[in-house]
Amino acid sequence: MRALVSVSDKTGLVEFVQGLVDLGWEIIATGGTRKLLESKGIKTIGISDITGFPEILDGRVKTLHPKVHGGILARRELPEHMATLKDNGIDTIELVCVNLYPFRQTIAKEGVTLEEAIENIDIGGPSMVRSAAKNWRDVTIVCDPADYGKVLDEIRENGFTRPETRLQLSAKAYTSTAEYDACIASYMRKAAGLNEKLFLEYDLKQGLRYGENPHQDARFYAAPEPAAFSLAFARQIQGKELSFNNIQDANAALNVLRDFEEPFCVALKHMNPCGAAVGATVEEAWQAAYEADKVSIYGGIVGVNRELTAEVALGMKPIFLEIVIAPSYTPEALEILSSKKNLRVLQVDMTRSDAPVMQYISVNGGLLAQHLDTQVEKVVPEMCVTRVKPTAAQLEDASFGWKIVKHVKSNAIAVVRDNRTIGIGAGQTNRVGSAAIALEEAKNAGFAEGLVLASDGFLPFDDTVAMAAKYGVSVIVQPGGSIRDEDAIKKADELGICMLFTGVRHFKH
Repeated sequence: MRALVSVSDKTGLVEFVQGLVDLGWEIIATGGTRKLLESKGIKTIGISDITGFPEILDGRVKTLHPKVHGGILARRELPEHMATLKDNGIDTIELVCVNLYPFRQTIAKEGVTLEEAIENIDIGGPSMVRSAAKNWRDVTIVCDPADYGKVLDEIRENGFTRPETRLQLSAKAYTSTAEYDACIASYMRKAAGLNEKLFLEYDLKQGLRYGENPHQDARFYAAPEPAAFSLAFARQIQGKELSFNNIQDANAALNVLRDFEEPFCVALKHMNPCGAAVGATVEEAWQAAYEADKVSIYGGIVGVNRELTAEVALGMKPIFLEIVIAPSYTPEALEILSSKKNLRVLQVDMTRSDAPVMQYISVNGGLLAQHLDTQVEKVVPEMCVTRVKPTAAQLEDASFGWKIVKHVKSNAIAVVRDNRTIGIGAGQTNRVGSAAIALEEAKNAGFAEGLVLASDGFLPFDDTVAMAAKYGVSVIVQPGGSIRDEDAIKKADELGICMLFTGVRHFKH
């Protein structure tokens, strides 16, 4: 029995190959792999001794040879194949252990050049992997160090691997080369400015009990590389397994948290903020967010962008929550939260980056792709379009409300005061309806003056302005851009309301 070994990732390699040698196998090895094995006292046959041809072009060509691929691809049950091998002095190869040049790791390095990336595109490796995978009935292909133990165990027990194992390893090998080629294709297409194809690669993170509803099958996949503000790479410290809807809601909460640098807390229900606030401390932010809507927070999700402390945990303890999210927790906070066994406690990397984040949304028979809306505008005096000008405190509230409303389902209205939400109107079929809901919430909470109203889209008529004045709104912040902007401005001037146009729309469908 002969094995061909040529790997970039040498994890566990020496032990694996020594195991094969102990079982009487001959080892063929290339370049650096051979040097490592020989240094550990494992006798190998050089690839050039097999091909009768030297490795050339700085190692670019070494295994692309009939004496390699013939030995892998020959079908042992076909006499004509075996006769061909004999006529050409080719011996069979029963096991191929190959993993590929580290292309993904190379392009992940800061400042990597196109030339460096290209030099880490493996040619011979994928060819050997595919050849062995194609001839799985006779050849075992091993491309993942995690499979070394299983392969050795089966050879010890049975003399060779089981057919079912070889088929599984073949499928795994083709997955490996498909992922490798997709990564290369995506990188090269980006370098060439091409975008008519989209290659996506995600690994199964967990199967879910069901989707949005119990009759829907669902799974959760993670991108190959870790990302900040990502639930796929969160650490679940305690609690029940996440559901489909938990994941959707928690992801929405993380998108809100991404927009705030000061201490901030958001409570979220059905992918809409139901209470949010900034504070001098995380404790202040939590308390204000909770008081913003003590009813809707029930059964919701709470996220903070600072270490969650014992004081915050004590405030959460009496409330039924599904999930708590934070970048870190004090030991005391975890001890307090541990009394709520079903509460899902998640630790999420909230490292900030200016790099664009892609968002993918499936539609029937297709896929939408866009950059995630991470843009944040600070509301400034120059945005004012009315005679009444904003105070510094009103500008601060307007900036806060503007950040919140972009995360509310359109048509979206957020009513805020003192850097906290006091009314949210989400997802209505007209903007007046959303405004009415938000303003009634503010009224019921006891707020009747000094309010700031934020709208994710322009106000096409002056009716929302008139309604806002009746509920004590002093400032309206909106994108502007309607053909009836002058009507809204005129009404605001009549009612003594300050209006600000940001010039940017933040629809969230």
